[in-house]
Amino acid sequence: MALALALGRRGLGSTWPNPSVGAVIVRDDGAGPVIVGRGWTQAGGRPHAEVEALRRAGTAARGATLYVTLEPCSHHGRGPPCADAIVAAGIGRVVSALVDPNPEVAGAGHWRLAEAGITVEVGPGADEAKRAHAGHIRRVSDGRPHVVLKVAVSADGKAGLADRRPAAITGEPARARVHLMRSMNDAVLTGIGTALADDPLLTCRLPGMGSRSPVRIMLDSRLRLPLESRLAASARDTPLWIVSGEAAPSQRERALTARGAEVLRVAPAAAVGLDLPAVLHRLAERGITRLMVEAGPILAAALFRADLVDEAVLLRSPDAIGAEGIDALDGLPLEALTRSPRLALVGSEAVGVDTVETYERGN
Repeated sequence: MALALALGRRGLGSTWPNPSVGAVIVRDDGAGPVIVGRGWTQAGGRPHAEVEALRRAGTAARGATLYVTLEPCSHHGRGPPCADAIVAAGIGRVVSALVDPNPEVAGAGHWRLAEAGITVEVGPGADEAKRAHAGHIRRVSDGRPHVVLKVAVSADGKAGLADRRPAAITGEPARARVHLMRSMNDAVLTGIGTALADDPLLTCRLPGMGSRSPVRIMLDSRLRLPLESRLAASARDTPLWIVSGEAAPSQRERALTARGAEVLRVAPAAAVGLDLPAVLHRLAERGITRLMVEAGPILAAALFRADLVDEAVLLRSPDAIGAEGIDALDGLPLEALTRSPRLALVGSEAVGVDTVETYERGN
């Protein structure tokens, strides 16, 4: 199961709206267990991991054990059910980490296998599988993506300089980690304030991984993104979705779509700005399961206050910015996140001279 989970992680960020599943087929003819097939969900969500593993195993799958990180599907989507393929291949035993919460599956896959005489075990590796499939689980259970908030802070808890002037906070190894994170998420979200101040590109620029860049999503209620910005200029190369309010100027929408961007309109919030739950719901409808947030203190704090942060990755620099710096969370101390009863520290590691801390939602 550990190998299946590692294989499944290969597809994170590239299989949406489908989950990134891993599968391993093992047989033992008396001389010890031998891996005869392995697979993971392919880019775009098809073929599924089980089908890939069965294809590689061929006739060796008959009587073997299949380890899979999520319940095999039992319904017809863009292809036939994986449960049917498993039965047809003659698999003798299936070890599944999790029941799929998707109402179209929800135990029916395991039931179909058992009805065919296959031994089914559910639960090994469940805790790690819940992490791996957090985006899929959140989308089908709550109608929104799993939200990963990335925050880079100085030693004194600052995220930048006054007047929204950008500051290089972390070192190159930590910045490379951010690019890796982008590649493992379906989309990356930022706000118009960050776009105007930093002119970011938000792609994955690790060597050979440009194709793993996520969809870039911009919250821009009035469609102020400059046409000459790096985001707009690259919209035909890497998808750019701009979420705006219903009253944003139509001529600005036409100009941005002419550059290759797509504009999604949502209702405004009761206060200022866009309705964040409505934004996330709209993104889930479009298939986004894992959403990385790289934004300024205002949007980061708004998501945190709305209890929409499921995971936070804090990149801490050993260097201070000083009194002229701005706080990482607008109007909140950093301890609101690091000591939140909703988020628990699950890992801390040195990355170059910086420290990377990971916090996860407790439920």
